Amino acid sequence: MKNRNIVIFDTTLRDGEQCPGASMNLREKLEVARQLARLRVDVIEAGFPVISEGDFASVNSIAREVKGPVIAGLARCVAKDIDAAGEALKPAGRRARIHVFLATSKIHREFKLGKAEDEILRLAVEGVKRARSFVDNVEFSPEDASRTEPDFLVQVCKAVIAAGATTINIPDTVGWRYPTNLGS
Repeated sequence: MKNRNIVIFDTTLRDGEQCPGASMNLREKLEVARQLARLRVDVIEAGFPVISEGDFASVNSIAREVKGPVIAGLARCVAKDIDAAGEALKPAGRRARIHVFLATSKIHREFKLGKAEDEILRLAVEGVKRARSFVDNVEFSPEDASRTEPDFLVQVCKAVIAAGATTINIPDTVGWRYPTNLGS
């Protein structure tokens, strides 16, 4: 059997902060990030830099002050998001990762984005390429992947890998999958 590495990706400072009552100030975010580094977490998703000046500042501070882990910033496949993440992550240097995402499921394509499959493919590839202009380490997440048609999901993943994505995350964004419905 081949040796396998387990990579710990912590999103407490981004997704975890969405829980009511769980917001943190910059000092608290730095404290959590330093603790995660002490725990030897491999990747810290530090925030969503375009969302607010506070999120930008916290991602930038964590990128500058926390050593060891890869520091990631989240961005939609939108130029201003990716540019904000690239700028916020500069202090992390080679440890920087931009995590771009784009909805891929039929329901999201039709009702959230109003876009056809070919547009989604184009936007995903453009997003990854733009992120690669800032960092070498780009993660791509097809939002609502668990409800995306399998053939289209594979097509999107292959396209973003060819465009330079180094990590693919297959999220169950809305909590739709569970063991008894994996075959549906």
